[in-house]
Amino acid sequence: MTSTASLSAADQATDPTRWPLRLWGLLITLCIVLFLDGLDVSMIGVALPSIGAELDLETSTLQWLVSGYILGYGGLLLLGGRTADLLGRRKVFLIALAVFAVASLIGGLVSDPALLIATRFIKGLAAAFTAPTGLSIITTTFAEGKARNKALSIYTVFGAGGYSMGLLFGGLMTGVGWRWTFLLPVPIAIAALIAAFALVPKDGKAEEGGHDLLGALLSTAGMLLLVYTVVTAPEVGWASVRTIGSFLAVIALFAAFVITEQRVKHPLVRLGILRKATLVRASLAIIAVAGSYFSWQFIVTLYMQDTLEWSALKLAMALLPVGIMVVGSAFFSEKLIDRFGTGPVIAVTLSVMAIGYLLFLRLDTAPDYWTMLLPAILLIGIGWVGFPAINVQATSGIDDDEQGLAAGVLQTSMQVGAAIVLAVTTAIVTSGGHGTSATPQEMLDSYRPGLQFAAGVTVVGALLALTVFLPRFRKPVEGAPAVDAKVLEPA
Repeated sequence: MTSTASLSAADQATDPTRWPLRLWGLLITLCIVLFLDGLDVSMIGVALPSIGAELDLETSTLQWLVSGYILGYGGLLLLGGRTADLLGRRKVFLIALAVFAVASLIGGLVSDPALLIATRFIKGLAAAFTAPTGLSIITTTFAEGKARNKALSIYTVFGAGGYSMGLLFGGLMTGVGWRWTFLLPVPIAIAALIAAFALVPKDGKAEEGGHDLLGALLSTAGMLLLVYTVVTAPEVGWASVRTIGSFLAVIALFAAFVITEQRVKHPLVRLGILRKATLVRASLAIIAVAGSYFSWQFIVTLYMQDTLEWSALKLAMALLPVGIMVVGSAFFSEKLIDRFGTGPVIAVTLSVMAIGYLLFLRLDTAPDYWTMLLPAILLIGIGWVGFPAINVQATSGIDDDEQGLAAGVLQTSMQVGAAIVLAVTTAIVTSGGHGTSATPQEMLDSYRPGLQFAAGVTVVGALLALTVFLPRFRKPVEGAPAVDAKVLEPA
């Protein structure tokens, strides 16, 4: 097994971040796989209008190409990390990466909407195993301290860079043909698979324990049914027997999940961790950030390309400032957190993001990019600057042996919350009833309630952050020493 321990004692004493080429190769391989996860999320978004036009898909169906991936990712993320511990990180990582490559290839070849959505869901499942496994390989390979911090910093930048470059590659690939947005990850994944086979350390003795397959099945089924029910409700009726029955089934599935987690020997989620206020608040904040953004981008992509006839590349370049800010935040967010604390950073960035969405509501049928769109896009991008602070907040005050669980709960909240917010947004938009033959103004009128809902989600998140996270100044009791407000702030 290659690790920092392979360095000489003198090297470790002088500079623990001096790594041999093999260790650099391992880190870059893991980073490329995380890069693919971010790439896949943003790249497909730009291609949605082209996919819908060629396969004649409705808006409610298109959203499954986004929701399918993030539900598969979020639904089994916790199980993925646990499986790696039990079966071996190398084995799980290689198998999941191979599945990702095969699903990408199939997605680029099929034309049946159901199969296309299925490949997206399978890719999400694969990412649910590669992401936590890759992270655990880093934390078990690089020594705690400067070496691990440097490795994790590089890892984070690659993840953010994947999302940013996905916008650009999505525009370029869609210009050639939307199928290339599915096919592009294939050679990258195969190359990473070959490198991982050579560089990922062999598995040692597996941990003892068991899986909570029933809990994973119940939670994933509940989330899928919830999104399906919300998306189809406008078509069949919110008060229809089918919709009400589906909601009751969702409640039953989640109730069964809770009961299972309380009784199973090795639960997927120890429910007691949800009593940690910092984790709950961070989870709500990340739902506001991711849910509103994915919904906003979904609407903007369809409106700009389908209605205003923007090219995929033009749209990608228009949204690229958000991706650039996501990457940039990885370099200076730590300084902001050290200077102001996580609470103020989250509160301010969420508030600025909400202002960006509200400004975007000025959208008309002939928007000027520099005066109307860019200012709003930049403000929306600032919301992602607070993303690292949310991660820090989520794990604050959590015992060391449950840090991984807390991080998994946060990531699950992000993926599942985003899928649910997107489902509600889609239901609101499709309730407008305008077809593809509608005028640009009619299409904008049908999309605007969805934009308002996305903005509302962020406004609620910002208000929560402002009331909970910002330092509270209390009037000191006479004779008592003054309390620094920063001490009262959540860590």
